[in-house]
Amino acid sequence: MQDKTQQIFRDAPVPKAVLTNVIPSIVSMIMVLVYNLADTFFIGQTKNAYMVAAVSVATPAFLLFMAVGMLFGIGSTSLISRMLGEGKKEEAKRTSSFSFWTSLVVGVVSMIVIWIFNTPICRAIGASDDTIEYAAQYLTIVALGIPFLIISNAFSNIIRAEGQATKAMMGMIIGNLINIVLDPIMILAFGWNVAGAAIATVLGNVFSAVFYIMHLVSKKSMLSIRLKDYSAKKKILIGVFSIGIPASLNSILMSTSNIIINKFMMQHGDMAVAGLGVAMKVNMIAVMLLIGVGTGIQPLLGYCFGAGNKKRYLAVLKFSIVFGLILSAIMTVICYFGAAPLVTAFLEDEQAFQYGFSFSRIYILSGPILGILFIFMNAIQSMGAAIPSLILSVSRQGIIYFPILITISLISNTPQNLALTQPLTDYIAAALSIVLFIIAYKKRFQARQVV
Repeated sequence: MQDKTQQIFRDAPVPKAVLTNVIPSIVSMIMVLVYNLADTFFIGQTKNAYMVAAVSVATPAFLLFMAVGMLFGIGSTSLISRMLGEGKKEEAKRTSSFSFWTSLVVGVVSMIVIWIFNTPICRAIGASDDTIEYAAQYLTIVALGIPFLIISNAFSNIIRAEGQATKAMMGMIIGNLINIVLDPIMILAFGWNVAGAAIATVLGNVFSAVFYIMHLVSKKSMLSIRLKDYSAKKKILIGVFSIGIPASLNSILMSTSNIIINKFMMQHGDMAVAGLGVAMKVNMIAVMLLIGVGTGIQPLLGYCFGAGNKKRYLAVLKFSIVFGLILSAIMTVICYFGAAPLVTAFLEDEQAFQYGFSFSRIYILSGPILGILFIFMNAIQSMGAAIPSLILSVSRQGIIYFPILITISLISNTPQNLALTQPLTDYIAAALSIVLFIIAYKKRFQARQVV
């Protein structure tokens, strides 16, 4: 089993190798998307727009902890895939164990912090007097699942590094299906509203994490979570954090930018905030699928880089770019022309709907280049290029995003113009990703033997 999965990385025709890894990754992202949409949809069925706004406000805080999982997940995936390409299987085991136990400790500490500082955190992320109670209730319950959330997000990426893309997909499907099935039961049938959505989220993450743990302790995995394999030596720390921190920063800055634009949007009322939250979820239809392409090819590119196979690396990249551009075009058309029915599914209030509809069409303007952005972002990470990865991460939702947002708010502070910040940022970030990749590619491949 282990030889077969590694053989796909090494010997399979490029289209087969790419699609074998990308399709399960896309399916996983679809499940994450459906879960995110389901939460908002069923909360929307309560006919309480303040609850929708509260979940939208609380979501960035939830995403911050997903970013911790990404730190260990993306960082370890990049390092482990390169280690396996170099034939260093024992080092890969030690890296996997390090990520498991360290992420577990971080998860428990984070859970305690949320419980202690719940209300101040909700205020800080943009909850108003009308939404603070709902947001605090949601976040308090979700905190219970933070350790499982972090482990699930970390290892849904890490086991891709050993060629187990289908197994990674199954873990995501199990967790998200449980969440989706429980949502209508707990939110509507039991009448638990926001609390029901939070409980369903916690249980989904628990089942997903347990699924990955069962795989990792089985003989089907070449990785390890045994405590005796735990190692925090310099090579592992630097290898994981040099790529994991930039990847995590990107996610954290995405959450931070969401929090800040929510604060800017609050000037225009809670309905504008609710509309923005729904528009972000509609935009996620395109974003999540294209992230799936990027994360799907990263272990394959990392393996080729570790093996010093420049020819195969480029062939994988070229095929992925074409695939990404086609998928980007398709998703842009779907999200633009399907904006009205998609927003209607979440919002009935006429004012909130109008905001959601206009914001959705503005956000999807960046659709055509999202594939390029995520492919080059993951290609940079696959080479272990820490500095370019860091530059790109802090630029997209930070150095580029915030000046544009502030400038727009000063020049023409309308809700629609504020929403335009994201597509403007994405086009600049996509161009930057190409430049940084070229620089990293020339430097990193030049420093090793290639075939």
